[in-house]
Amino acid sequence: MAAPIEQRPFVLSPPLAPVERHGRVDLHLPAADTPRPAVVLVHGAPLPPGSGDPRDWLLYCGYGALLAEQGLVAAVVSYRVDDLADVPVAADQIAAAVEQVRADPRVDADRLVLWFFSGGGLLSADWLRATPPWLCGLVCTYPLLTPPQEWPIDGRFHPVDALDSTGDLPIVLTRAGLDMPMVQVGIDAFVAKAADLGRPVQIIDVPNGRHGFDVLDHTDESRDAVRTARDAVLRLLTP
Repeated sequence: MAAPIEQRPFVLSPPLAPVERHGRVDLHLPAADTPRPAVVLVHGAPLPPGSGDPRDWLLYCGYGALLAEQGLVAAVVSYRVDDLADVPVAADQIAAAVEQVRADPRVDADRLVLWFFSGGGLLSADWLRATPPWLCGLVCTYPLLTPPQEWPIDGRFHPVDALDSTGDLPIVLTRAGLDMPMVQVGIDAFVAKAADLGRPVQIIDVPNGRHGFDVLDHTDESRDAVRTARDAVLRLLTP
C-alpha cells in the first residue's frame, strides 16, 4: 500500500536546518549572522482528507531545508481550507504570516519571494494584483491557476485575471507534463495571457512529472526541476 502523500520523501536530500515554530509559521533557519532574504512557502489546498499539518510533510520540510542550505530563511505557512468559503480567510492568514516573517529580525524584510504549490496557486492572485515593493518574485509549482467551474470562488482568486494589473513582478512557473487536466488548463491560460501582455514567465518543464512529482517521481528530471526552481529563487533574491 502506497504511503500517504505527506509521508512520501522529497526527491532531494538537503541537510536539515534548525526549525522554529511560531504560530502558523515554521522557520527553517540558515547558519547566518546577518538578516537573510526569505521565501514564504504556501502549500496546496484543499488538503487530502485526514492529512496532517503540511509543515510536517516531508515535501515542505525538504523545501525548507533546501532553501536554508542556500542561506535563505524558509517560512512554511500552515492554513486550512475545509470549505471553499474559507479561501478569503486563508488569504488573510497568509498575508499575516508574511508580515510576521518580515518582522523577524533574522529576515531581510525588503527581500522576499512567495512560493505557491498546487491549489495554493489561487492565493497568488492578491500578490499579482497588488505587488508590494519588497516582493522580489512569485514562484509557482504545479499550481492551480483557474478554479474549476463548479468551485464557487470569488473572482479575487483568479490569477489569470490578476495578470491584467500593471506590474512587472518576476514569475517562475514549474509545470508537470502529466498533471491533472484542470491544472494544465489553468497553466496554459496563464502562460498565454502573460505572453499577450508581454509579462515574462520563466517556465520549468517536467515532461514526465506528475502533480507532486517532487515526492512521487524520484527521477533525474524531477531533481533537476527542483534545483532549477531553487536557483531561480536565488537569482530573484540576489541584489
